[in-house]
Amino acid sequence: MPSFDVVSKIDLAELDNAVNQTKKELSTRYDFQGAQADIVLSPDNTVLTVKANSEDRVQAAKEVLLAKLAKRGISLRALEFMEIEKTGLHNVKQPIKLQQGIPVDKAKELIKLLKESKLKLQGSIQADQLRVTGKNRDDLQAAIALFRQEQDRLKLDMQFTNFRD
Repeated sequence: MPSFDVVSKIDLAELDNAVNQTKKELSTRYDFQGAQADIVLSPDNTVLTVKANSEDRVQAAKEVLLAKLAKRGISLRALEFMEIEKTGLHNVKQPIKLQQGIPVDKAKELIKLLKESKLKLQGSIQADQLRVTGKNRDDLQAAIALFRQEQDRLKLDMQFTNFRD
């Protein structure tokens, strides 16, 4: 039975490289002299935190980070920006959640899309991924095209793996 998996994963090695490149650039840039700007990746690789001594510096550091992530091939759809928080001593930080895996509610929306499209396919949720199966390879490719169209509306970064014929 032909099938494929819909997953949402970030390459952690590329993420680490992008964070290190951003830190290096922030330490050498003239406009960040004297500003304690830093980017910290949590030990469990689920949250990036951009810290600086003003909101403007946080925004500028975040722009540098986003540019490095895009160059490294990490989709910006996989980032969820939280509100900027004051941390004390006139410092501010902005946490950025990293999406690893497809949440159950989003997977249910994808299955609903499959049913509405009238394609003869079944979707099953398997932990943090979605498996789509059907009898026809062309239907599977149509489902991939449909999911790619809806990526921005769902605010979900998707990769399609394990395509079996």
